[in-house]
Amino acid sequence: MKKTYLYLVVILGFMVSCGGGDDNAIEETPENRPPSVPVQVYPLNQTLCINNFVDFQWNKSQDLDNDLLSYKVEISENSGFTSIVQTKTVTALSTTMSLDKGKVFYWRVKAIDTKNAQSDFSSANQFLTEGEGVTNHLPFSPDLITPVHDGIIDGTSTSLRWSASDVDNDSLTFDVYLDTASTPLTKVSENQTGTTYNASNLIAATTYYFKVVVKDGKGGETIGQVWSFSTK
Repeated sequence: MKKTYLYLVVILGFMVSCGGGDDNAIEETPENRPPSVPVQVYPLNQTLCINNFVDFQWNKSQDLDNDLLSYKVEISENSGFTSIVQTKTVTALSTTMSLDKGKVFYWRVKAIDTKNAQSDFSSANQFLTEGEGVTNHLPFSPDLITPVHDGIIDGTSTSLRWSASDVDNDSLTFDVYLDTASTPLTKVSENQTGTTYNASNLIAATTYYFKVVVKDGKGGETIGQVWSFSTK
């Protein structure tokens, strides 16, 4: 009887030590969610900044975890941001940077929380800084419409289409460069007034690179970035 009692004590002790699993459960740490993408306020796309000390502004991002946020601003001379002219991280909703005069720049911004969760970058806004005693401003760099950059096209012909503007409302002409070199040197069209070039007789399974130079007829000239597409 005494031995049976000891067995019951041991079994009950084991049940107690193994029970209460909910009390000892490890609580999962909630996933940290990234903040929303900031919305740019100034300069907006294709803005002429009359001062080369540019005040960049954006709206506050939303953070579902109520984390404190900082904002990373990047400035580049090309829309692909392959090289960065200036970058700055601040906690405010604006910052001022000094840039070269008489140049076209792009800027973008993203939000970062205290746990390093980051939003995507905003869109890249293009702007122009006023030059010294400028009576004629450079045209803005062209924006690609078709084909999609780094995309694949069907067939051996396609229409290269872009848009461009000028703060002086000058009439613009375009030189188009297209070839298989990553830095296209073959000029396939010169001083055309339209914003479309029909490329034909392309080689299958080949990557092509092209760029557009924008001219305003008053000596202002802006070289666009290099875009690419591939044929099947």
